[in-house]
Amino acid sequence: AAHVHLDTDAVLLGELAFAPFNRFEVAGHDLGPLSAWVMGGILLLNVLFVTVFYKELKLASFDAALAAAQGFMPTLLHYSLMTLVSVTAVGAFDAVGSVLVVAFMVVPPATALLLSDRLSRVLLLAALFGVGSAVVGYWVAHFLDASIAGSMASMAGMMFLLVYLFAPNRGLVAQARRRAAQRLEFAIQMLVVHLLHHELRPEAETENRIDHLEYHIAWTRAFAQEVVRRAVAMGVVTERDGRLFLTDSGRVLATQTMAE
Repeated sequence: AAHVHLDTDAVLLGELAFAPFNRFEVAGHDLGPLSAWVMGGILLLNVLFVTVFYKELKLASFDAALAAAQGFMPTLLHYSLMTLVSVTAVGAFDAVGSVLVVAFMVVPPATALLLSDRLSRVLLLAALFGVGSAVVGYWVAHFLDASIAGSMASMAGMMFLLVYLFAPNRGLVAQARRRAAQRLEFAIQMLVVHLLHHELRPEAETENRIDHLEYHIAWTRAFAQEVVRRAVAMGVVTERDGRLFLTDSGRVLATQTMAE
């Protein structure tokens, strides 16, 4: 085996565009592309395995000790799953090449994980992203006269990028909004504590003015105005003649903030 020559063109770089020319014939009857039969059989095997052993796989993957205590043999399940992954990879390498195998084994599941933590939903979303990337990528390659595998992998990457940016909970935009909201919430707490500290004191007339906040708390004027606007909308602060006054709910919030 050490002297066997493995040609990368034959083993790793299958070309999807040429797959229809490798036919599957039985007794002289053409039954279609061989890769379609091979990958269809592998797909059926994978679906049956996951469907039959879904609960066992879920438990063994996330809590092997509990799976062993329940008698599910997590080691056997693990190596069975790895065997199916290997069979799928070998069949897919020959049919579509290494680019698509690596891209579609990594990118659709990663995209799905940005949208959900529920295993069943992740599996469904990963399949949908994979199918969508394949269909859209094929037609892009058709119209641009480009590489089919490259177009499909690029579409998968673009879907991941869009989800990475705009996912409702884990997207970069959502995280930026959440950080901005947390910063504003913390600033409102600082404001009410500041007002409570200077309330009924001689310096309150200057310390509790809006135009003084940017100097005393080191806020920019725009941010100070935004904090005051939000605090007034929340009903914790009132504004009269450029001065800020705590409401009863504002005093409660300030007291709770200092007690934490």
